[in-house]
Amino acid sequence: MNTVRIFDTTLRDGEQTPGVSFTLQEKLMIAKQLERLGVDIIEAGFPIASKGSFDAVHLIAKEVRKPVICGLARTVDKDIKAAAEALKGAERARIHTFIATSDIHRDHKLKKTKEQVAQMARDAVKLARTFTDDVEFSPEDASRTDLDYMCAVVEEAVAAGATTINIPDTVGYAQPQEYEERIRYVQEKVPNIKGLAISTHCHDDLGLSVANSLAAVKAGATQVECTINGIGERAGNTSMEEVVMAIRMRGAYYSATTNINTRELFRTSQMVARFSGITPQRNKAIVGANAFAHQAGIHQHGVISNKRTYEIMDAEDVGWEGENLVIGKLSGKHAIKEALTEAGFELTEDQLLSVTEKVKDLGDKQKSIHRDDVVAIAIDVLSALSPKEDRIKLDELSVFTGNRVTPSSTVGVSIDGQRHIGSATGVGPVDAAAKALKSVIGPGFLLKEYNLKAITGGTDALANVAIKMEDEEHNVFTSEAVDEDVIMASVKAMIKGANKAYHFKTQQDLRQGERHERK
Repeated sequence: MNTVRIFDTTLRDGEQTPGVSFTLQEKLMIAKQLERLGVDIIEAGFPIASKGSFDAVHLIAKEVRKPVICGLARTVDKDIKAAAEALKGAERARIHTFIATSDIHRDHKLKKTKEQVAQMARDAVKLARTFTDDVEFSPEDASRTDLDYMCAVVEEAVAAGATTINIPDTVGYAQPQEYEERIRYVQEKVPNIKGLAISTHCHDDLGLSVANSLAAVKAGATQVECTINGIGERAGNTSMEEVVMAIRMRGAYYSATTNINTRELFRTSQMVARFSGITPQRNKAIVGANAFAHQAGIHQHGVISNKRTYEIMDAEDVGWEGENLVIGKLSGKHAIKEALTEAGFELTEDQLLSVTEKVKDLGDKQKSIHRDDVVAIAIDVLSALSPKEDRIKLDELSVFTGNRVTPSSTVGVSIDGQRHIGSATGVGPVDAAAKALKSVIGPGFLLKEYNLKAITGGTDALANVAIKMEDEEHNVFTSEAVDEDVIMASVKAMIKGANKAYHFKTQQDLRQGERHERK
């Protein structure tokens, strides 16, 4: 049995999902949960991309010890040096460097010859090896690259010291049999590849990323690159939970196993869903809400008689958990901490006290509070900016609505300590409140997306509002808030988004000032 290493790129490729942006603390929490899951390699980010990406890789490299921590880099010296710097302090570090090899990418994006691309691959791997003995190389868009040229570039990378060769289906173009043959071809035609790890990185544009990854395993690939819930660019990446459970259930067929603790899959899926704002569709394999549900009478009868009639795996195998925790206003911080720890959250003492306070406030208004309510409140606390970064504060909010009146709202806020009041009408109470708020924080903010969901069932459910706001320079800021009142949750989310935009602008001005001083 080959042990297939799981390379998780949720924090790098997964964060490239349109609309997804993890905070530094969220990235660290996800990384620690991936460690509990048993992931072999965590691609923590693309350090050269931004200061935030660099800081995330650096923090995870210092705090997460068991998996290999990987940083992505183009075949450019500054990228590789930034990755090496970010990875300082890692127990085990990997630099993953890549360059496109297909004709369409070389001609239209890189504008490089075949020889130049091969030289860049060789030089990049050679430089990366001066920082670590664990270097991965990817010929981007490999599935649309001429086979022999792809092998020639791979041979150069191996000769320069690459220890893992990844064959990415960057645009989800490959078909399973075709992709399997490509993996076999590389193993046969690259003479110096023996003993090195062969990796697969597939996208889901044609819905074949999992099938292609498994075909590669069948061909001898020893590493699969994937994301939790399959999030990622366009249609997403290979879904880790699907690949892992396919190998677990059909290990004899694939002659393979993994190091994943599958009982942590559902918990990890839930954490990523909460932080990304993207809930897996109900019929999503392994972690979807209907993954172990039966409605048809024939199925129900069969499952009651023997689960194996219609279930090939147990829900417990993936860590599926029912609701068994009820917390009320009399609950202390220890019960709340235990609930959050079970959900994979690690909070500071101040954050825990803040969550406890909010839970007690909610408990005064609701009969009972469930695990998901507590987690939603924790996320709300974690996503808050520090007081010094909070320029806008909500003082008061009122709305007037009904079936024969035009909805109207008045909002009172403090901006940098100065009191402002705005009023507006709208097509509904939320719209009216949003327009009233916009009248005082300025016209430069545009609400691009608004999502509302109830955390638990019932008319007294905690409301979770997730939004995207855009400033005048088209920077997009995501935020979310929870409250027992839908309108309050909406306004709180908008104020959080505006504060993020203000904070971003302040930091941008500081950096420009520093650059000006240096000049």
